[in-house]
Amino acid sequence: MNTVDISNELIHVLNGTNTYHNLSVSQLVEKVLARNEGILTSTGAVRATTGKYTGRSPKDKFIVDEASTRDKIDWGSVNQPISEEIFEKLYVKVIEYLKKKDELFVFKGFAGADERYRLPIQVINEFAWHNLFAHQLFIRPENEDELKNHENPFTIVSAPTFKADPEIDGTNSETFIMLSFEKRIILIGGTEYAGEMKKSIFSVMNFLLPENDILSMHCSANVGQEGDVALFFGLSGTGKTTLSADPKRRLIGDDEHGWSHSGVFNIEGGCYAKCIGLSREKEPQIFDAIRFGSVLENVMIDEETRVADYDSSFLTENTRAAYPIEAIDNIIKPSIAGHPNTIVFLTADAFGVLPPISKLTKEQAMYHFLSGYTSKLAGTERGITSPQTTFSTCFGSPFLPLQATRYAEMLGQKIDEHDVKVFLVNTGWTGGEYGVGQRMKLSYTRAMVQAALEGDLDNVETVKDEIFGLHIPLHVPGVPDEVLQPVKTWDDQEAYYTKAKELAEAFKENFKKFSNVPEEIGKLGGPTV
Repeated sequence: MNTVDISNELIHVLNGTNTYHNLSVSQLVEKVLARNEGILTSTGAVRATTGKYTGRSPKDKFIVDEASTRDKIDWGSVNQPISEEIFEKLYVKVIEYLKKKDELFVFKGFAGADERYRLPIQVINEFAWHNLFAHQLFIRPENEDELKNHENPFTIVSAPTFKADPEIDGTNSETFIMLSFEKRIILIGGTEYAGEMKKSIFSVMNFLLPENDILSMHCSANVGQEGDVALFFGLSGTGKTTLSADPKRRLIGDDEHGWSHSGVFNIEGGCYAKCIGLSREKEPQIFDAIRFGSVLENVMIDEETRVADYDSSFLTENTRAAYPIEAIDNIIKPSIAGHPNTIVFLTADAFGVLPPISKLTKEQAMYHFLSGYTSKLAGTERGITSPQTTFSTCFGSPFLPLQATRYAEMLGQKIDEHDVKVFLVNTGWTGGEYGVGQRMKLSYTRAMVQAALEGDLDNVETVKDEIFGLHIPLHVPGVPDEVLQPVKTWDDQEAYYTKAKELAEAFKENFKKFSNVPEEIGKLGGPTV
């Protein structure tokens, strides 16, 4: 089979009499309810469940090995190659499967708020609620005229109820997420977890944007009243969405951005917030965004009142809410702003030894960006039930098709060019490791981030951490001084130093994989013992 055949197969599905194009939110909600795909909650949101797959399936994600991109992809356990033959045979099976469905749903829109760099996309869904998800998460066309130039789109073909046979189809399991850059197709099957669609498009943008000299970033972003821009890097569960939803600042986006020669832009048109433990008191903007048209994923609902139980992890810790960015009151529209003034790296340290906030030198910023240390939190991926130490390069290695140093070099250049302040913030444990200490209070983290963004820490006195070499502020408004230095929060000092040195060694061991990084970054940026 060749590209022309694949295009014809796609056109057949798109033009089918059972295919609905760009239905409105109300129409999609009606379809979800009529097809028994979900229920309506007390706030008007749709709640759907995803079966046994309640997180991403990274071991089932592949990039098609094609001549035009072969030498650019950073092949390995993250970017697993799959042959064009396997992809095309499975593609045909999925298309034939979808043709037999009573109804299919298509969303046509974009990725990238900056019109100069946006990518036309289309999403073909077996489920109406998945199409509602796509409608809310990606950038929606403002009018029919925008779709007239919707040429050569990247296409997601999503068939959750199609199960692959690994022995026949060449997959690792019944689930598959396959990305073909030449054919501009993402093929998803065997999983109902909607986040696979979102992150697949992000992977595409992480390939395409750097080719245009634009840094793609796994971060949230907001802008202050004076126009100052802040970026928050971090893996899922470290606080990107929570900390960027600040009533004193306008939200640019909560997860994915590009940084061009003129500034920052959101890649998406919506937010996909973790909502385990969500409350109006702690996160009012996110709580109030979950209304008609929003999608709740794997959240427990009271059968009688239809009120969401955000404290329940009965189905998964990875409960999610998807809503359009317009559901947040305090946003910048369009989702475009100037160059960042401040960058915050977020980590959830399960060792409980990293400072809750520290100021980074240029070398330390590059070291910690490349390291991307955090503790992977329960539920985000299948099989993760408690925090696990991980180093995710650039705070997003599962979504980076290119060599990590490509993104790191671009970030370093931009930090220099725009004189950006960089901080490392630990939203993880304090007073002991996971199971002994406690999670850092959100109120403290908010106060520290606010101080960093408002310049209160620019000239504050610091102390150098003897293990990690980090510069710890001695005073932060609204935070007890003793909280700022981890060693002072542990009852057992010997245990603290043991754990701190253990993490320092893990940092050093991980950094050995970067053979083409300037020597001064490793020497001046990493742990000192």
